[in-house]
Amino acid sequence: MIILKAENISKQYRLGTVGTGTISHDLNRWWHKVRGKEDPFLKVGDSNDRSTKGTSEYVWALQDINFEVRRGEVLGIIGKNGAGKSTLLKILSRVTSPTTGEIKTKGRIASLLEVGTGFHPEMTGRENIYLNGAILGMTKKEIHSKMDEIISFSGCERYIDTPVKRYSSGMTVRLAFAVAAHLEPDILVIDEVLAVGDAEFQKKAIGKMQDISQGDGRTVLFVSHNMAAVKSLCSRAIVLEHGKTVFEGATDNAISYYLNSKEDIFNIAKISDRKGSGLVKLIDVAIYGSQRNRNPQSGSPFHITFTLENLHKKLNSQLDFDLRIDDGIGQRIAWISNTLLTNDTQEIINTVTFKVSKLNLNKGVYHVTTHISIDKVVADWIQNAFSFEVIEGDYHGSGKLVPQNQSRVLLDFEVDYNL
Repeated sequence: MIILKAENISKQYRLGTVGTGTISHDLNRWWHKVRGKEDPFLKVGDSNDRSTKGTSEYVWALQDINFEVRRGEVLGIIGKNGAGKSTLLKILSRVTSPTTGEIKTKGRIASLLEVGTGFHPEMTGRENIYLNGAILGMTKKEIHSKMDEIISFSGCERYIDTPVKRYSSGMTVRLAFAVAAHLEPDILVIDEVLAVGDAEFQKKAIGKMQDISQGDGRTVLFVSHNMAAVKSLCSRAIVLEHGKTVFEGATDNAISYYLNSKEDIFNIAKISDRKGSGLVKLIDVAIYGSQRNRNPQSGSPFHITFTLENLHKKLNSQLDFDLRIDDGIGQRIAWISNTLLTNDTQEIINTVTFKVSKLNLNKGVYHVTTHISIDKVVADWIQNAFSFEVIEGDYHGSGKLVPQNQSRVLLDFEVDYNL
């Protein structure tokens, strides 16, 4: 049964200090409307790429979004910052209305969009449970019957009669999630706020969302940058980029598409989504195994050579180069760090090569985040800069290959037998 349907959803904003337009624009819109004409400003506007300078004062935060969600399904929504995820959830929650398109739902929607949404800081936690429950459409009797469960799940029992303004952000999220999850909405909409909670609460929250969808047959829309959480919770996912849907399908395929969407090692110099002063900048990378023309292989030598654009001329500086290697769902596998010291007898550093004599990664695709700093100041930081693939190999020299699904990291070991 289809419980939520989004048809041609688009959202347009006007940039600058005035967000809703001007009187002349409003009159222009009205004049076109009374004549039965299309809104003239729907024909203009740039795509939502926050890293580039546009030519129009209008921007499309979302454009032509279409999807359906069935009852009991958990749909993940992933994408880079600024892709339009939160805007979509606000439209689904009726916090804001779409410029074009229509949302059709069956049942009650509960939203957890930002820390403290729907809470009054001067009221106590208990009072806010009643307030937030009423906002979500619950009766006082329904809220009262669930009160003990909500307080117990939130873990804030000691502070439940204390004003929320004295809560930490983590405590506020705990209480807000407890309310939204226990007041039995047909559709639960959750933004990235769970990242504020600690590891124990995140695990509890994910378990509760699984119970909601699988046990109670309710629907969850989940936005997160934690790919492991998306993979464990969601049955299907969509990927947003610049306000448009670029992929929709199985969760594993969506995560793979998202993590590989900008990773082109031959165009790494063109990546604009990077941070830092730019005094030292990564412009090229070469990845190879035991020989230049061979792919990395488990148990064999592994090399990554970076080419740098080095504009830093100051001598006696400390250059730190760090690599983070993640697996296919964004979980950190390894961290490699090196400090290079420059002085007046050395040439400017233009290439850096990391060498591993025996690669202990199992078969699969891995993603690399690079971080370069000069004297502890960030020069070039690229999240998920590129990826590489490791092919299977006889790591232990036993004539047997380690199954890919057994472990990402391989270890050398010895076994002693006492007879």
